[in-house]
Amino acid sequence: MRSQCLLFLLLARLAFVYVDCSYEGDVLYAWKIKLDDPNKILQSWNQTSANPCTWFHVTCNINNNVTRVLKGPLIPELGDLTNLQYFEVYENKINGSIPSEIGKLSKLISLGLYNNHLSGSIPSSLANLTSLRFMRLSHNNLTGTVPKEVFQLISFGKLITLDVSDNYFNGTVRATNSTGFTITTVIQDPKA
Repeated sequence: MRSQCLLFLLLARLAFVYVDCSYEGDVLYAWKIKLDDPNKILQSWNQTSANPCTWFHVTCNINNNVTRVLKGPLIPELGDLTNLQYFEVYENKINGSIPSEIGKLSKLISLGLYNNHLSGSIPSSLANLTSLRFMRLSHNNLTGTVPKEVFQLISFGKLITLDVSDNYFNGTVRATNSTGFTITTVIQDPKA
């Protein structure tokens, strides 16, 4: 009886991992179909694959959770990749706004959206990214002001670099901030 219970628990755990991988694969596949991929770099991103961890440009942890993806436009469903640690989609000519759902990526360490064509404002939901160490939003068409909640990541989070240069923001910020434990560099917008 005990061995049957252990077998059931093991199978249930495997099914849960399978469902997670399948769901993350669905999210990434939804992202892929929005991409312009003339060189078929993402050809391995096949919806029938059980596990996106076998796809090129996708990195997973030992539990088969997606932890890193490279390149492509932003869709709100990317906020469902809750184990994502590195979101580096710079120099891709991405347009549109930064989805507020990106603020759900609580394990994110690095957000690299620089050198694109992003517009609109920075969502205040990015202040939820308390594990974030690097936020690079430079060389876009972002407007408004940097939300004060995002600046609180410097004092109360782990943010080391906040680069908002070469956008169309209003206002000014100090160039550096000493928090006692880290030195955070804030790169000011020269267009303001």
